[in-house]
Amino acid sequence: MSLGDAPMATAANAPANSEGILIGDKVYSEVFLTIDNSLIPEENLSPTPSMQDGLDLYTETDLRILGCELIQSAGILLRLPQVAMATGQVLFHRFFYSKSFVKHSFEIVSMACMNLASKIEEAPRRIRDVINVFHHLRQLRGKRSPIPLILDQNYINTKNQVIKAERRVLKELGFCVHVKHPHKIIVMYLQVLECEKNQTLVQTAWNYMNDSLRTNVFVRFQAETIACACIYLAARVLQISLPSRPQWYLLFGATEEEIKDICVTTLKLYTRKKPNYELLEKEVDKRKVALQEAKLKAKGLNPDGTPALSTLGGFSPGSKPCKLSLPLPVVQSNSFLSILLFALALLLSIVTLIVPKHTHTHTKKQKQIDTKVEDGPGCSFLYN
Repeated sequence: MSLGDAPMATAANAPANSEGILIGDKVYSEVFLTIDNSLIPEENLSPTPSMQDGLDLYTETDLRILGCELIQSAGILLRLPQVAMATGQVLFHRFFYSKSFVKHSFEIVSMACMNLASKIEEAPRRIRDVINVFHHLRQLRGKRSPIPLILDQNYINTKNQVIKAERRVLKELGFCVHVKHPHKIIVMYLQVLECEKNQTLVQTAWNYMNDSLRTNVFVRFQAETIACACIYLAARVLQISLPSRPQWYLLFGATEEEIKDICVTTLKLYTRKKPNYELLEKEVDKRKVALQEAKLKAKGLNPDGTPALSTLGGFSPGSKPCKLSLPLPVVQSNSFLSILLFALALLLSIVTLIVPKHTHTHTKKQKQIDTKVEDGPGCSFLYN
């Protein structure tokens, strides 16, 4: 149960027992944990869950870099070993290939990965210390004077969020949280190449390896390949020649394409601008609002939660206009007298609609007018 090809690896390497394991009176499925299935296939690297929620690749990369820098800085203040900080950064990358930055706070997840990594590498720290260190880093980032963390309700809420995030990381990674680091592998390979006494080469390769933790190479390549790439890059920078006939990295199972891919990905870090925490936070908040509005729109609601008018079936509180039921006279002539008589008849029709019929009292003069209208030349009127 992990990222990548976990089901395929389970089917290939686990014992063939489709019924599972019988414990007591219940049958449980097998759990297959191995470092081999912790890598993510290339086809699953894009689009990421964050990209599906509207976050662009550049912003997501900045969030990954910033989260790893927080873990590295917090680990130094907590005096954790480098392997613990490296483990926390790899777990951070793995988690956000299955979950979105829009739906999960990267700072809370960074704390959870830091706390979990300290336990994995047998250097546990109190969760209060982890929160306190991240609080201190937030103040330094905002260039504010350091203020001690107050143990109020906000602290309790943050602590609960970190605990839940740690459980969520374990669940998403299928409890496959072991990380194979290239630190010792670099030294071992340099011993094979008889270059272990060159401390500058060893330290430079280690530095490149620590910097590559901010990228996604640890979820794409094996630790042995990353070690070869760090040695290759350090030797090129220091202009140290290594065996080339055949190429030395072929001895360790690495290919030239993989090494160049890792080197290019690592070198791109040094050409990027430093991530801006405030701008990234605003971008994530904007995507959260857009995602929430899309959900409300799908449910037929306005952004404030009220029902949309389009979902009310065309209902309108306004009254509908009434239709004129009395037929109008038909004009049969274009003479001036015909037009005048037509206007007079139209006026009478309107009066008939307004005044009830039982209130009409026709005077003698009105009867004469009606007679003249009926006998008028070129006109005829139709009455109900």
